[in-house]
Amino acid sequence: MASTAWKDSAYDESYSTTLASLRRRRAEDTEFTLDGAKGVLKHLYVQDGNNWVGRGELQDIVMQATLDAYESFVSEWESSGR
Repeated sequence: MASTAWKDSAYDESYSTTLASLRRRRAEDTEFTLDGAKGVLKHLYVQDGNNWVGRGELQDIVMQATLDAYESFVSEWESSGR
């Protein structure tokens, strides 16, 4: 179990940092829009699919956490109706 603890830690840290950053940006940046967040998410999907060189396990974990955080943030924003 301990051999995989670093993976969970890396994911959790990346996810929470990304989500907190997005929430802070939404609160403080009047130029930041839902469409802008969706645009970044779209480009993250492309970047994730362009793994032809191989990022390595840690970067794969960080990429997945970032994607998940953006998906959660976009969903949260859409649900809020604002």
